[in-house]
Amino acid sequence: MQGRLSPRVDGKIQAFPVAHWREEFVTAERLGLSLMEWTIDHADFAANPLITEQGRAEIRALQAAHGLRIESVTADNLMQAPFWKADGVLRRELLDALAVFIRACSAVGVKFIVAPLVDNGSLVSPQQEDDLFDGLMSLLPLMQASNVAVIFESDYAPERLRNFIARYPENWFGINFDMGNSAALGWPPAEEIPALASRIMNVHVKDRPLGGTTVPFGEGAVDFDAVFRLLRASGYSGNYILQGARARDDDHAGAITRYAQLVESRLNV
Repeated sequence: MQGRLSPRVDGKIQAFPVAHWREEFVTAERLGLSLMEWTIDHADFAANPLITEQGRAEIRALQAAHGLRIESVTADNLMQAPFWKADGVLRRELLDALAVFIRACSAVGVKFIVAPLVDNGSLVSPQQEDDLFDGLMSLLPLMQASNVAVIFESDYAPERLRNFIARYPENWFGINFDMGNSAALGWPPAEEIPALASRIMNVHVKDRPLGGTTVPFGEGAVDFDAVFRLLRASGYSGNYILQGARARDDDHAGAITRYAQLVESRLNV
């Protein structure tokens, strides 16, 4: 996850690393990493290099120079300013910004926009579900032309989430499975993964205790052996994005290395 190789921004666990985003390509290559999930915030959305023509040219050059793919973006901007909770002119402006975002993603090879339906983006009424659906359906032709899918990270229980995603066209809408969030909410992986398997398009690797916040791998409630076994059994063959806790000693590269080793050990069993 972009930013995990940089110093924290204003003490946050996750934010676009304005001052260090270029350096992360160099560090990632040194660590043997070949994949990064971009991050974008509502504040300074237009200044994010993904959104500017010059920035995208630089991103493409850095990708080529350091062998780093960017196939997904965590759209924290959607969580921070959800169009499905806005009305009138503001709703239209937020949807227009999402259209710009989709085109920008396509220009650098991004396949998935991760829409966090959690925290401020959480759906709290049937009307919000409808507003989300209607807004995204209005952008479906653009998504198809851009070859960019929207995948949801949700706080819904497994059965409710399965019913929710069934409303959306396959191939263009799916699920981002965040194992840490699921553990914090108490969803058993043996129930959740088989229920959602056909729609899981991306996986965030994270650890959280029940009801708690992100902690280093192994200190929370995630049963990594079971989760990876179930994902393999489900036929999942997509990306695994390291979204672990920040290093307590600020050795962020060391933390990412340890996290990557844990994932590789589970994938190679």
